[in-house]
Amino acid sequence: MEPSSRYEDLARAISAFGAVKRGVARVLPGDCQGGAAAVLALLKHHGDMRTSRLAELMAVDMSVCSRHVAHTVSRGWVERLPDPDDGRSRILRLSPEGFAMLTELDRRVTGAFTHYLAEWSDDDVALLTTLLARLRDSFGDCRATHA
Repeated sequence: MEPSSRYEDLARAISAFGAVKRGVARVLPGDCQGGAAAVLALLKHHGDMRTSRLAELMAVDMSVCSRHVAHTVSRGWVERLPDPDDGRSRILRLSPEGFAMLTELDRRVTGAFTHYLAEWSDDDVALLTTLLARLRDSFGDCRATHA
């Protein structure tokens, strides 16, 4: 297969992946859509951090990240604490309510994958997981290299 057509097929498959993202979004609670869920998951995985670091991890502008953070704070899922190193900054911390919401998100998303991938073998699910992580890692911080 010619390299350009191989990548064209991949580009079409990635474009069509939006249907999967929309399917996952449909199972999320109405008050905790994708951006808020990403904030919660990243805080759980990486621990307390500044909004600027969170924006980097989400690969979004500060304004977008701030909007998602404000939503999670207003729901009581995230706390804004004084930064001990810089009195002008705040540190974001997942609250107990945030941990509870993450448990609910995990239950819903896992249930959706269990339903939609019921016919898939464990090996196929593991391979997809590995390849998606590899694809993500290959892009790294794509905002810095290709706009």
